[in-house]
Amino acid sequence: MLRSLLRVMVVTCCSAAAARADDSAKDLLAGDRPIEQVVDHYVDAALKAANVRPAPQADDATIMRRLSLDLVGHIPALSETADFLAASATDKKVKLVDRLLAAPSFARHQAQEFFTFLQASDDPRRAARRTPLFEYLLAGFRENRGWDRMFRDMMLPDEKDKAMRGAGEFLKSRVRDTNRLTIDASVVFLGVNVSCAQCHDHPHVSAWTQDHFYGMKSFFARSFDSGGFVAERDFGFVKYIPNKGKEKVAPVMFLTGKALDVPGLKEPSKEERKKEQERLDQGKKKKTPPAPPQFSLRAKLVETALAPGENDFFARSIVNRVWHRLFGRGLVMPLDQMHIENQASHPQLLQWLARDLVAHKYDLKRLIRGLVLSNAYARGSRWESGDMPPEQLFAVSRLRALTPMQMAVSLKVATTDPMSLTADGKELDKRLEGIERSSEGRASLFTQPGDNFQVSVSEALLFTNNSNLQRELLEGGGTLVTRLKQEPDNARRSDLAVRTVLSRPARAEEIQAISDYLQRRGDRVEAACQQIVWALLTSAEFRFNH
Repeated sequence: MLRSLLRVMVVTCCSAAAARADDSAKDLLAGDRPIEQVVDHYVDAALKAANVRPAPQADDATIMRRLSLDLVGHIPALSETADFLAASATDKKVKLVDRLLAAPSFARHQAQEFFTFLQASDDPRRAARRTPLFEYLLAGFRENRGWDRMFRDMMLPDEKDKAMRGAGEFLKSRVRDTNRLTIDASVVFLGVNVSCAQCHDHPHVSAWTQDHFYGMKSFFARSFDSGGFVAERDFGFVKYIPNKGKEKVAPVMFLTGKALDVPGLKEPSKEERKKEQERLDQGKKKKTPPAPPQFSLRAKLVETALAPGENDFFARSIVNRVWHRLFGRGLVMPLDQMHIENQASHPQLLQWLARDLVAHKYDLKRLIRGLVLSNAYARGSRWESGDMPPEQLFAVSRLRALTPMQMAVSLKVATTDPMSLTADGKELDKRLEGIERSSEGRASLFTQPGDNFQVSVSEALLFTNNSNLQRELLEGGGTLVTRLKQEPDNARRSDLAVRTVLSRPARAEEIQAISDYLQRRGDRVEAACQQIVWALLTSAEFRFNH
């Protein structure tokens, strides 16, 4: 009786939340507004309500570097920064964003970022670019596939199609542990960590009961590894012992509390078992994926997660993750706690962005473009007017540590002779792709940063003691150091070093300090230039996206 009453309360709670969402949707800005305008409308409204004046807009050099890191995964080449700073057109930032979105590096960087969060439970230093999942994601971003389609591909991989085979890695790496698969799928795709409801109803979130965890687990209960392929049975259900009470069969239930009426929630007959086994054995004999079941629970999960009225979790989760990546903080934090008792900092903004994403077929490139064109994204990262305002107001740009691949590629871009990176269009893209490929091993030297990143002792020792890394970046032909040696004027040497490594013009005091050092080391010019470049590379300014 008590469990039944609790179930009614949970469903009522979810229904009430949905009703509130429907009511607030009536007050949202019109759907035809540009994303960047909507972002600034809601963020500025919150700042005004808090009586906080935001930081001024970042300068052009900072914006150029920030956009390059976020959109193509590395600092800009010197020629790119120079062209952007010299341009006077009022729409030059829009043109820059569109150029970067169209660059081949955009798809590669997005594939890298999504691989990292999809495989979050694995070693973050794992070389993404050697895996079928990365190749699948790369093809997806090159074609600008909708996130809903990629979700469907990963939940229902067509392993007969070589081009789609990599999508199955998400399931394959987890299917032997259904609890882990349930938790990871809920976190990654729906923004909800239901693991706390595995042993008991969630102690702090009334809406998350054991039925929610085991209801989500039911969608994966029939999936298993069959000779290296992910197969699915026609029968199967989940039983669990509640914290109080007798063992029960879990409902097949989505996070909204919607229980589904599905076939196969019974013990199969002898004849049914035989027929199912024959279906599965055919694939094993041919060493091909087994034929699909008559009714797929994973297909039902995809259908439910994307259904109108049920897709809030799916759409809001990916919007929140993309926002977090670009702004350094999600609209909902933590990212895996998107529930009714943990409201977004800007609930109407999150709702508008989710609605817009669904309306435009889950076009992530369009979403990213709108976010980076907003004034909120372009704020400076310095706060010089008293106490720092709360992070959730987005009054000042948050510092973000570079990811392993961002760091590895940027190190090479920064130390390559800038005159070799002056070609336009396809030639520059090809040169940068070569740098990316050569940086994969270097990326393994760095750890994936979290929200509270601090440079580790191991990274400090890496830059102090790794002579191989120093030789790779500072010695031989085609390096920045070689170019600096050829410049006879110390002031120009100083400015070139800063512009190339830090992607901005050098300040007068920096030119003076570096020139003085070079003057004192006039008897060893190459060693002096190496020391200057190394000092810039190991600075906090280089380590962070600011």
